[in-house]
Amino acid sequence: MSEHKKVPAIKDYEATITYVKKELGIGISFDQIHLELEYAGRRMSLFMIDGFTKDEIMHFLMKLLAELEPEQLEPDPLTRLMKTYLPYMEISKEKDLEKAIDFSLGGPTMLIVDGVDTVIILDARTYPVRSPEEPDLERVVRGARDGFVETIIFNTALTRRRIRDRSLRMEYMSVGRRSQTDICISYIEDIADPHIVKKIKDSISKIDTDGLPMGEKTIEEFICGRHWNPYPLVRYTERPDTAAVHLYEGHVLVYVDGSPSVLITPATFWHHLQHMEEYREKPVVGAYLRLVRFFAVFLSIFSLPLWYIMATNPELLPEQMKFIGPEKFGEIPLFLQFFLIEIGLDILRMATVHIPSSLATALGLVAAILIGQVAVEVGLFINEVILYIAIAAIGTFATPTYEMSLANRLVRLALLIAAALFGVPGYFILTTLWIIMLAKLKSFHVPYLWPFIPFSYRGFRDVLIRSPIPLKNRRPKVLHTKDPDR
Repeated sequence: MSEHKKVPAIKDYEATITYVKKELGIGISFDQIHLELEYAGRRMSLFMIDGFTKDEIMHFLMKLLAELEPEQLEPDPLTRLMKTYLPYMEISKEKDLEKAIDFSLGGPTMLIVDGVDTVIILDARTYPVRSPEEPDLERVVRGARDGFVETIIFNTALTRRRIRDRSLRMEYMSVGRRSQTDICISYIEDIADPHIVKKIKDSISKIDTDGLPMGEKTIEEFICGRHWNPYPLVRYTERPDTAAVHLYEGHVLVYVDGSPSVLITPATFWHHLQHMEEYREKPVVGAYLRLVRFFAVFLSIFSLPLWYIMATNPELLPEQMKFIGPEKFGEIPLFLQFFLIEIGLDILRMATVHIPSSLATALGLVAAILIGQVAVEVGLFINEVILYIAIAAIGTFATPTYEMSLANRLVRLALLIAAALFGVPGYFILTTLWIIMLAKLKSFHVPYLWPFIPFSYRGFRDVLIRSPIPLKNRRPKVLHTKDPDR
């Protein structure tokens, strides 16, 4: 936006209308609407965006204005209009013309009145929106079927439906010089640590960019840093019940208009390994599901490089486990077999995302036949490689959050390369470096591996085992909540 533009005083009606028409591209952009009107002997102008405005509301307000007499607006037209003759709940005023124009681009209607030095803002907008549906990535067998959508006001309403706490705060911010994207910072004031809230708000307020083309992902990259570390420092969720659970724990949520995913901050490594399904079953069943999930996730990281080490160093195996190694290694080196299938799985995953859902089954069959059966028959791969790649893939899909599964996949590849190049020492050295890296990570001053490093018995117990809800009477100590008791 140019700093040399001369912004007219709003009271200068002609100059103001000319300026606004030029800034909004009236006559150029087909969806920008300008209505020149005259009510109560005064010239008035309405500026709105087609597709955002509620027609029936605007027709009703215009009908009321048409019935006004000039003397009904005296002696203070602004007060009379706002408090008496425009009976709408979402009405405000703005003395800064530039701010009023930026605000109108989000959908509200601007009313400019001749002789009044303030713009009246009527937030009579509607939103293009799909119905709340259960998110694909966070399905449950039993539980709520609603999910966040791409409209921020709908998402905050879905959250408030579950949290009727008078201290629940939904603070509005706008980010992006050109996009002016709506952002909401949500937390329960009586619970959340004010230092974490301030840190997140300060981080977002310092974002200086044209726009947020990738929505919540762009926000994450700005506020978290550590751009070359694959591990996510925030957790995404599309479930209102998951969002509510974390608000009650003391987390801070970030909603971004245009995105169905909400950012949960801060988030540790273990937050990414928990799923709502564990709390929709009996505690014993939930604890079992959680332990199985942990096993699957760590299996997805360590199974391939461990098997590679054992297969290439059979002397490390005890006598009763000699069956683990392959009888023959195939036509190409074992490491290259693993590497090619890993790349093939990623290609298959990307292809599945890009093709219509009706063809996904056919693609899976083709991949299974070509990569599995034919590849083994012609000698490219051996059966054991296919088996252990399948085990690792299943463990990857069992990871609750998509971002964590991708990060773990990169670690698996790195461990495999270290094992191939440097053998057993390389594998253990890289594993140690990986743990050190995670231990040094922090998400808004919260240690990433807490409660494992630094160790907390109560926290580690709650992470490792899905405890009965009546026994979870304390909030996580690491969040430094105002109210530690549930």
